[in-house]
Amino acid sequence: MDNRVFLGGGGPEYGEKQGLRLDYANRHGLIAGATGTGKTVTVQILAEGFAAAGVPVFLSDVKGDLAGLAVSGSADFKLHDAFRKRAGTIGFDEYAYAAFPVTFWDLFGEKGHPVRTTVAEMGPLLLARMLDLSEAQEGVLNIAFRLSDEEGLPLLDLKDLRALLVWVGENAPDLSLRYGHISAASIGAIQRKLLVLENQGGARLFGEPALDLDDLMQVDPDGRGRVSILAADRLMAAPQLYATFLLWLLSELFEDLPEVGDPEKPKLVFFFDEAHLLFDDAPKALIDKVEQVARLIRSKGVGVYFCTQNPDDVPPDVLSQLGNRIQHALRAFTARDQKALARAADTYRPNPRFDTAEAIRDVGVGEAVTSMLEAKGAPGIVERTLIRPPSSRLGAITEAERRAVVAASPVAGKYDAVTDRDSAYERLKARAGTAARAAEDAPEAETREFTAGRRYAPGRAGGGGRRYGSDDSIGGALTEALKTELRGTTGRRLVRGLFGTLFKGR
Repeated sequence: MDNRVFLGGGGPEYGEKQGLRLDYANRHGLIAGATGTGKTVTVQILAEGFAAAGVPVFLSDVKGDLAGLAVSGSADFKLHDAFRKRAGTIGFDEYAYAAFPVTFWDLFGEKGHPVRTTVAEMGPLLLARMLDLSEAQEGVLNIAFRLSDEEGLPLLDLKDLRALLVWVGENAPDLSLRYGHISAASIGAIQRKLLVLENQGGARLFGEPALDLDDLMQVDPDGRGRVSILAADRLMAAPQLYATFLLWLLSELFEDLPEVGDPEKPKLVFFFDEAHLLFDDAPKALIDKVEQVARLIRSKGVGVYFCTQNPDDVPPDVLSQLGNRIQHALRAFTARDQKALARAADTYRPNPRFDTAEAIRDVGVGEAVTSMLEAKGAPGIVERTLIRPPSSRLGAITEAERRAVVAASPVAGKYDAVTDRDSAYERLKARAGTAARAAEDAPEAETREFTAGRRYAPGRAGGGGRRYGSDDSIGGALTEALKTELRGTTGRRLVRGLFGTLFKGR
């Protein structure tokens, strides 16, 4: 089909061939249906169609089935005859087996190239969502990020954030006067949740080299768009980490890509599988951000397709942005299910040939109720559609096949080695060392002067002693205080008390 991704259709009980117009593919979409009704195969054939049209694709592989995009289907597959019959029924005359250019990614670096970002790029809002922080804890996290900027303490990985939180906690009385109350309980709670994240393997997400978005938007020399597949089977054990990472990736695309208006075809198509994980118990601020991204990112040439079991999993404000709909079967065994089915049917432009709700309930595996955007962005009449068979392998691939694809990737070796440049952890460690050396070298008289109360920390009431100028940074002021405070044997014990746990074994 010209300028369309062919979906299927045809047959005596069905309407005309159905296709997704490339010039409206950035208007987003929804792929919904109960477990086992064919959503994964639909994602696979859409990825094939976009890639064949020269559109890069990013998708997450929750069960390992979508890895088959990297390998051609074959005539010895048990469903070969069924595929050929389906292709003939829907008039898919050009149907042929083929592999597609694939790049495998894996947050854990085991089934693909490592994926990393920095703590600073993730930002406090998304990180708070990932850690499931309370409002008070999120406030402390925002203070830490603010201090990171003001004090020149880059947050690259989790040890940087841990170090900064310890520093904030130790200096909370002075910092609270400027930024608001900082409780030890909040800092402790954040540290515990960071530990849980590390135990889940989330620490591997943070660091450098960070992911270059251009590596997700490559087109091969033969003109086909490259399909980036994130191995998410293990990642699904930490659902908030999974959902927050994908939302971060969408946000980065939104912020970095230039405006392109309505292109002839998307610059990238992004599939968000298990989309309900993004919205479960999400705060309103986060849902508002998702709605904003969905509303505006299409002008950047990016199409977003949410995959979930039920359209009710997606908030109404986001659902209204999804113009291309592919609805596999919904089960309606309870009164609640029947209401959900009726709501799903009401979102489609009716077809006089059949009842939409009955069609959604009755379509079989490999069939769907579809509505694609047509001229001027108007939703098409709902149709029953036989989904076309995939050209690539249906199902998982072997470890040897995966390793071969990874080795031949255009980004092979680029992200393998972790770099650890000078950042918050190293700079705070250096400050501690400087303060300790100053404590060793200072005359005993200054120590007696301090204990007599003639010096004081910045911001405290009272007279006498040195006052720090307005151009002194907080870090400089605190370092000066430490220089005076950390004297003799008592001072050395204080250094170990403040920073020993933080830097132990590093």
